Amino acid sequence: MSYAVIKTGGKQYKVKSGQILKIEKLSNSEPDTKLTFNEILAYGDDKIIEIGLPTIQGAKVEADLIKNKKNRTILIFKKRRRHNSRRKNGHRQQYSMIRINKIFSKDGKVLSEAEKMVKVSKKKEIKEAVNN
Repeated sequence: MSYAVIKTGGKQYKVKSGQILKIEKLSNSEPDTKLTFNEILAYGDDKIIEIGLPTIQGAKVEADLIKNKKNRTILIFKKRRRHNSRRKNGHRQQYSMIRINKIFSKDGKVLSEAEKMVKVSKKKEIKEAVNN
């Protein structure tokens, strides 16, 4: 199984094709759009590995943006004892959820590709079950 190490949002992620992951929110991005990550630090599989200095020129990873959302609330509570002083604050970090589709090598050939997702509605499944 091929994988790649990409850099986005100041963090590094090891990704495989078909994988869904949360990353820092991408600015100016709408759901159901294609994304391309060009900062590839390494890629490979069980037999070979290619490491960049610091990145691999020509390698890229294609992904689909599923949605932009906020994480759950993290509470920040500060208390100074014996001073009757306390402060409560909350924070919700924004993130983008993406699905990795293809990993390309520096030559431009496809190392791995995700299977196509087929959306089947429950109504169609029920109708087919009733008809059979």
